[in-house]
Amino acid sequence: MKAAPDRTIPAVDDFVAAADQAIAACGGDARKTVKALLVANEFLEVQLDELRSKVSTGYARGRLPGPRERKDEADG
Repeated sequence: MKAAPDRTIPAVDDFVAAADQAIAACGGDARKTVKALLVANEFLEVQLDELRSKVSTGYARGRLPGPRERKDEADG
C-alpha cells in the first residue's frame, strides 16, 4: 500500500487556461492579476506555516522542512 497518492503534473494547457481565467477575473489587467496571485500565495504560505507548527516532529518524522524565509524578513 502506498503512503501517498501519486501526484501528476498538470498539462501546460491547464496552466494557460488558469492564467487566462485569472487575468479575466482581474478585468484583463496583468498587474492586478499578479498582485492578486501574490496575496493568495502569501495567504497559503501563512496557512502552511500554521499547519506545520501544529504537526508534531515525531508524527512528521522530520520530513517537514522548517518555515521558509520570507523576502521581507531577509531584506530587514
